[in-house]
Amino acid sequence: MSAGNTKTYDVVGVGANSVDFVYRLPGSPIADSPTAKMRITSYSVSCGGQMATALSACAAFGLRTAYIGAMGTDDNGRRIHAELAGRGIDLSHVVTRQGANQFAVITVDERTGERIVLWDRDERLLLADDEVPGDLIASARLVHVDDVDEGAALRAATLAREAGVPSTSDFDRVTERTPELIAAVSMPIFAEHVLPAITGESDYERALIKLRRTHAGMLCLTLGPRGSMMLVGDDLVIEPGFPVSAVDTTGAGDVFRAGFITAFLSGAAPRAILRFANAAAALSCTRAGALNGVPTLAEVQRLMAEAPTLR
Repeated sequence: MSAGNTKTYDVVGVGANSVDFVYRLPGSPIADSPTAKMRITSYSVSCGGQMATALSACAAFGLRTAYIGAMGTDDNGRRIHAELAGRGIDLSHVVTRQGANQFAVITVDERTGERIVLWDRDERLLLADDEVPGDLIASARLVHVDDVDEGAALRAATLAREAGVPSTSDFDRVTERTPELIAAVSMPIFAEHVLPAITGESDYERALIKLRRTHAGMLCLTLGPRGSMMLVGDDLVIEPGFPVSAVDTTGAGDVFRAGFITAFLSGAAPRAILRFANAAAALSCTRAGALNGVPTLAEVQRLMAEAPTLR
């Protein structure tokens, strides 16, 4: 962080948290096939959720973080609160709702690390627009939002823009409000399946160029193990992923966003931003769990130093 910076936080995040019940399986279940029934290889309970994972990674990379979100009063709510607090994330603006916290049942194919997520969230956990404090948003160097509570995310991104604070996003679905939220965020980051659905273009480069007509900021797309790409002005930057043996891909996209944020705030060039984010995401796939898969800054730097630069 640069000397003389008076901001209270490096990153303020607005979005979801979850407690994950993870089942590792010897394959991927397919109905009416020999894999329709299979024995569970192992089982664990860990914490995750888009924003909780992204902020945990930002904290691991040395950034000062604050979380705006809702938690339940059950055991899962207490578990996620203790986990995030233990990672040094400021939880003073968390809203507590009576009842169950968000949770997910995740199956992981131990051969490939690919996962399927089945989740549930009590509607009472919805974060209202007016529960996003403007002074906290203005106190950040960057604001990160996901698309779970769209109204709250839109308010946070709008407040950030008004305060001259850059913002990033986690777009994992398409709804009626998605275009509005994209317009509000200064640096939208899309999951691979989202951009074609938004633009009607199956070619990623054409999709980004089409979106450029209405959005002047950096436009980023994650491509899983293949890496990522970003449109900066009229320049398309493509950075390949890091080859690793995947154990569990849960949370990789969230860790990518944390890597993007960390490199951006350090003043890195666009290609270096993507390379750092790709390395962070790749490392997260080499261990089980979302928060448990978050790498350290030293591990990311080591992978970048050891891996060849591919073009």
